[in-house]
Amino acid sequence: MTKLASATVGHVIGVPTPSYDRDAATVGIVHFGFGNFHRSHQAMYVDRLMESGVGLDWGICGVGILPQDAHMRDVMRDQDCLFTLVLRHPDGSLEPRVVGSVLDYLFAPDDPEAVWARLTDPAVRIVSLTVTEGGYLKNPATGKFDPEHASVRHDLADPAHPETAFMYIVEGLRRRRAAGLAPFTVLSCDNLQGNGHIAQQTIVSLARLIDEDLAEWIDREVRFPNCMVDRITPATTDDDRDAVLREFGIEDAWPVPGEPFTQWIVEDEFPTGRPALEQVDVQFVEDVKPYELMKLRLLNASHQAIAYFGAPLGYVLVDEAMADTSISDYLMAYMTREAAPTLGDLPGIDLDDYMRTLIERFSNPRMSDTLVRLATDGSNRMATFTLPAIRENLAAGRTVPLGAAMVAAWAAYWELIGRGELPDSQVPEDVLAETMIAAALAEEQNPTAFIEIGALFSDLADDEVFRRSYLQARATLKDRGVRATLVDLVD
Repeated sequence: MTKLASATVGHVIGVPTPSYDRDAATVGIVHFGFGNFHRSHQAMYVDRLMESGVGLDWGICGVGILPQDAHMRDVMRDQDCLFTLVLRHPDGSLEPRVVGSVLDYLFAPDDPEAVWARLTDPAVRIVSLTVTEGGYLKNPATGKFDPEHASVRHDLADPAHPETAFMYIVEGLRRRRAAGLAPFTVLSCDNLQGNGHIAQQTIVSLARLIDEDLAEWIDREVRFPNCMVDRITPATTDDDRDAVLREFGIEDAWPVPGEPFTQWIVEDEFPTGRPALEQVDVQFVEDVKPYELMKLRLLNASHQAIAYFGAPLGYVLVDEAMADTSISDYLMAYMTREAAPTLGDLPGIDLDDYMRTLIERFSNPRMSDTLVRLATDGSNRMATFTLPAIRENLAAGRTVPLGAAMVAAWAAYWELIGRGELPDSQVPEDVLAETMIAAALAEEQNPTAFIEIGALFSDLADDEVFRRSYLQARATLKDRGVRATLVDLVD
């Protein structure tokens, strides 16, 4: 058994470990939202580049802001920021790699000034983010920055101790400007269409509440490239820790499981430089929109459908739900009939093959991804992944029975939770949970109460085509159940 750390990693046998000199590497990227996805994706790509013998000036400093990130601080400190990435292949085999591209980790509440010291280091040229779809301080109905957001009010009242990555970034940019340093590039890696534009909107809008001149400078000088990211990355469990210890003899307090598939497509806008990640299969393009839209409306929207149709049938894991042909057939029908028509031209993409690959990926029995994870923060995810496709289809004069049924299943899901018919372990976190429960239960008296939640649907409930399809699906789910509803929709 080898306890993972810099002094012991050389004793690991049978598992690839960094062959590059981590002591010679320096931090060039600061990353906010240092969770499993970042470690399975961006940190993996940078590690792969370093392993090729280049990019040692692009090491990563992770930053945690939330109270629960204190545990990550302790693990990273204990393991010298090393961790094991374990790819789970469908045939049951495991492919491990000790990742060494992360050189430092800061828990911001411990020492905000340490974070700003990193952000004002001239060697840092990229600040990246994975703060979840709901972390961008925006109104979910309008998609615009919300100046009344509780976290915005907190950071304006106590800017020396921010609770958002965005206040750290704004202040870091202010200090760089004052010192005559070039600004860093801000790279959002969250599952949002136009994630760079949204990051820019949030940061500039927040800066405008503080200093109009600073906001104008950020808007003019800072680059916010959009990118599309993809790798299914479940949460780490004790079983993952036990497997790494049992199979590979590594004691790792926070290994990262992931699927073999990975994709990263980035707009090439990095005026102060970037790592040569094209050498390790990252694709740099002029316009990422067609690719990100494909992923958001096919993969991410399908995740929501799996969660809301699967949970009432008693499924806990994604691959269990995908073994039910009523769900897998519905997903292919939804992607083909309603999502794909909203995507436009996709040069170089075989869309049919991409959709078939998604079904295979979701069905991987080794991933053990959970429905409750897919449903977490659903109010932001549905507003980002599914509702825009519904609106676009309606605007084009197309019907939306499959998308409306997904919304109806979402309402039924929260009704089950409100009635206490789902175990507590299967109830996801969501900022609008109480609102959705109340509306779902109110549909006994007002059948459209759920889609009248203005923060989610705005005026969508007024669209006769959508409302009719929603009510029909809601009634069929109640009268005949999930499986019969799905079969009817596909047929």
